[in-house]
Amino acid sequence: MRRENGKEGGKPGRKGFSASATRGAVALVFLIIGFQTALFVHKAAVTSIVNNRDCPDTVYVVDRALAEQVLADIADPDAVVPDGAADSRSGGGASVGHGSGRGQVPSQQADGRSGGRDGYIVVKKPSEHSPEAKTVYKAHAVRKVESFHFDPNTVSLDDLERLGFSRKQASSIVNYRLKGGRFRRKSDFAKSYVVADSVYRRLEQYIDIPLVDLNLADSADFDALPGIGGYFASKMVEYRQRLGGSYSYKEQLMDIWKFDKEKYDALSDLITVDSAYIRPYPLWTLPEDSLRLHPYIGSYAAHGIVLFRENNPSSAWSVDALSSAGILGPEKAEKLSRCIIEAP
Repeated sequence: MRRENGKEGGKPGRKGFSASATRGAVALVFLIIGFQTALFVHKAAVTSIVNNRDCPDTVYVVDRALAEQVLADIADPDAVVPDGAADSRSGGGASVGHGSGRGQVPSQQADGRSGGRDGYIVVKKPSEHSPEAKTVYKAHAVRKVESFHFDPNTVSLDDLERLGFSRKQASSIVNYRLKGGRFRRKSDFAKSYVVADSVYRRLEQYIDIPLVDLNLADSADFDALPGIGGYFASKMVEYRQRLGGSYSYKEQLMDIWKFDKEKYDALSDLITVDSAYIRPYPLWTLPEDSLRLHPYIGSYAAHGIVLFRENNPSSAWSVDALSSAGILGPEKAEKLSRCIIEAP
């Protein structure tokens, strides 16, 4: 007896695919082909724009004598430019390469091949490109990574991209600053999650974070320092005024009440006192009521300084002399001697 694999009365054989399955398979094949074609066309379009943007740059192969005349005209804006050569000087950023006959920049022949003929140079004028083409170019062109000095607290979005960060990474750094974030030290920049270790090692030597000058900073600048806050920021400004308008050395901060060494050590590497911005204290000309406001002088010493000035020649005026006369105690005399004082 014979076993039939097909329908009753039919020929033996395997059961075939249904019509719907066949149509689905064909549709899937066409979908894959269409997708691959779209990818190919997109890649070709992007490649074309990246290479030429929406239109290629213009290259002129010019007779050397004529080109030299054009270059001379560039130096002389009032000169008449020969017809056909005006493009090389018309705000298009044209660049000129000398032929190999002068041993400078290799020339090109009119058909685009490298040439070595004497007697001509190549003038290249970059074309103007549409905003859309520039956007595609910026997104897909191979970026040239640069290294240059920058302050991470002020560097622009575009410059961050030049430094090697993606647009998204650069935006993250800028947004951190906009929300009040601040990079006080190089190590703070390294801790940012968008800054890879390899990138930081390359850029570390180029990071320039300006120090806070105690004589130029305002209360907001002081407030931004670690461990300061509004109270000590106002005290730092107030103490500067009591000193006569400027700090003479950084350690004077520790003379502020409750400004201890621990607080000073936490920020000493972030601050500076530039001698160019120090106002010499007019110790030998101020009246008594102004002298007594200085934290190293006070009322008693202020009166003594005035008497000392009245009874001694200016050649004898010095902080050491005030100390020897008993007008200033040893501790205050030592601190005052470190201050920049106006000459008698």
